[in-house]
Amino acid sequence: MKILIVLESYDGASNGNTISARTLADRLKARGHEVRIAAAGESREDKWGFGEFHLPFFDHLVQAQGFTFGRPDKRKMEEAVLWADVIHVMMPFPLGKQAVILAKKHNVPCTGAFHIQPENIWFSVGLGDCMPLINFTYWFAKRYIFRHFSIIHCPSRMIANMLGEHHYKAEKRVISNGIPPMFHYNKIEKSSEFAGNILIVMTARLSREKKQNVLIEAIRKSRYSEKIQLVLAGKGPMKEEYEKEGSSLPNPVIMKFLPREELLKLLWQADLYAHSSDIDIEPISCMEAIASGLVPVISDSKRSGAPQFALDERSLFKSGDSADFARKIDWWIEHEDERKRMEHVYAEEAKKYALEPCINQMLDMFADDMRRCGRKVPEPSELYGRDSV
Repeated sequence: MKILIVLESYDGASNGNTISARTLADRLKARGHEVRIAAAGESREDKWGFGEFHLPFFDHLVQAQGFTFGRPDKRKMEEAVLWADVIHVMMPFPLGKQAVILAKKHNVPCTGAFHIQPENIWFSVGLGDCMPLINFTYWFAKRYIFRHFSIIHCPSRMIANMLGEHHYKAEKRVISNGIPPMFHYNKIEKSSEFAGNILIVMTARLSREKKQNVLIEAIRKSRYSEKIQLVLAGKGPMKEEYEKEGSSLPNPVIMKFLPREELLKLLWQADLYAHSSDIDIEPISCMEAIASGLVPVISDSKRSGAPQFALDERSLFKSGDSADFARKIDWWIEHEDERKRMEHVYAEEAKKYALEPCINQMLDMFADDMRRCGRKVPEPSELYGRDSV
């Protein structure tokens, strides 16, 4: 099939949505499909590149999140739409809106993904807890773009339920973004940088809704703070503030953005994974850590998909409560044998989110939308790839 993926940022961006898009594109190509991208940036053989759109007053925030908006171009997008057998829109912004409208005009199958919570947007300007504004944004997103889709890809049951509460009428297809096979159980000796310390890792964008400040405070309150080395793997607009807060820990926080191969080595050295975020549709970073053999301690936020990965209450702390966070961290430090046993249990549980079955489900979704449009669906060997049938 010819599959067009539409999003805002694809080249060079480091946010989770872009990483998910690249993974999806790579795995679809490996199945034998021809995949092209429509996104901001330069054009090339496998990509329709669009100009950048800048938001006055907010441009610095957008860039700090590792994001770029694409400027719609009807001629170029129509060319992309007419090329495709099926389209998948990953962002609810002008490029995606233009793609789905043109897809409807030409009866080209087009599915949409709900990857960005309104809370993600409003936390950036300190309004993430303003529920009237959040509810309005869910309504606006539905009116602006999501009412045009017959199927919406929801990476977690949490966000599917949320869309149901906000009266989104389209079918809500729950499919994980999936864990790449490179993330698997392993343990390696700690480097000299971490030797002798309890290594705790969190991987996430450094932004307000991820609440790394709660984690830093929990480490400060831990009975083992003198022995804990915290690593925040990521980048984002709160970097300087979190660095300042973490500099007064007995072992100052280490903050750095790591390529996936280096991140994997860090996870294999770590003792615990911490996830303080209040807002997550599906935290791939948390899933990757669990698959790599780490017991997690996760915020129980109702606006996050992360709590589904906790196998019992020992891995959940009360959202925003640094003292409870510290208690849960301390329990796992004190019960080393149980932690090592549960590392294997968590890694085995993570296999439910293996990438390749998730790709099969995405292909099923594309096929269902093709049938809705009266398009011929490829035979199973062509749809899934001969090696997958």
